[in-house]
Amino acid sequence: MIGRTAAESEIVKPKWSIKSFFLSKKVVPYVFVAPFILSFLFLFLYPLVSGVVLSFQSVLPGQTTFIGLSNYERILNPTFFKALSNTTIYVVLTTSLLTIFPIILAVLLNSKFTRFADLFRAAIFIPALTSTIVAGVIFRLMFGESEDGLANTVIGFLGFDPVEWRFGAVSGMFLMVLLCSWKWLGVNILYFMAGLANVPKELYEAAEMDGAGVFHKFRHITIPLLKPITIYVVTISIIHGFRMYEESYVFWQDSSPGNIGLTIVGYIYQQGFKMNDMGFGAAIGVVLMIIIFIISIAQLVLFGTFKKGE
Repeated sequence: MIGRTAAESEIVKPKWSIKSFFLSKKVVPYVFVAPFILSFLFLFLYPLVSGVVLSFQSVLPGQTTFIGLSNYERILNPTFFKALSNTTIYVVLTTSLLTIFPIILAVLLNSKFTRFADLFRAAIFIPALTSTIVAGVIFRLMFGESEDGLANTVIGFLGFDPVEWRFGAVSGMFLMVLLCSWKWLGVNILYFMAGLANVPKELYEAAEMDGAGVFHKFRHITIPLLKPITIYVVTISIIHGFRMYEESYVFWQDSSPGNIGLTIVGYIYQQGFKMNDMGFGAAIGVVLMIIIFIISIAQLVLFGTFKKGE
């Protein structure tokens, strides 16, 4: 432009400031992912590494000594295998119940013939909002050992003798599985209902035109298209099952007769905090982590998750 001086013709560069720095395109993505990275580092990675290191140590008041694999050698004992068997049975039962029944109930609630479906959807989620400890106290009252307990009263009308629910291996496992199923059944139903909402209705209409019945539509359309939800539900059920502690604690607190309610996490608590053997407790935790990882990968392979094209 005619008449503009040399100083005015120079390109004016914006001044640097903290605001401009955080609003730059190169920095903004890192600002958004920073909370996740920090939480991952301090709440997951650091405790994980510390736990692994601790598993190779003997921790005494004011003294920490590296003892190699001694803690892992001590794990192979009858108490650990009892806790492992209890936890495995619990995982198998809860995973089966919390996968099969939610699918069936979700299909029923999603049916156009079901009345008050919205009311049922809201009601089935209420148990998930209830504290496990609070619910466990109520379950303990319901399944009390006296003849006046609700459960014993009911089976008494059916002609059966009263049951000492918390003192038998089978009945004790039944209590833990029942409490877990009651609490999480509604959540898994909502997962499957969300999956059913994405199933094209045209497939059902085409199947009906071909003469397919309810069972055939459920088997050949609903089940295959709910596979991603099923994999997710099975995976989280396995992980939560092996991490279970509250369901056992609420019925037996620190110890159960014959260790019928002992779980791996409960065994970690016993050894790490009650016995003040943090190194051994950390070693059990590392073994538990490896078990969960192996089983989770195995079930994902079984479902065909890692196959190409799926």
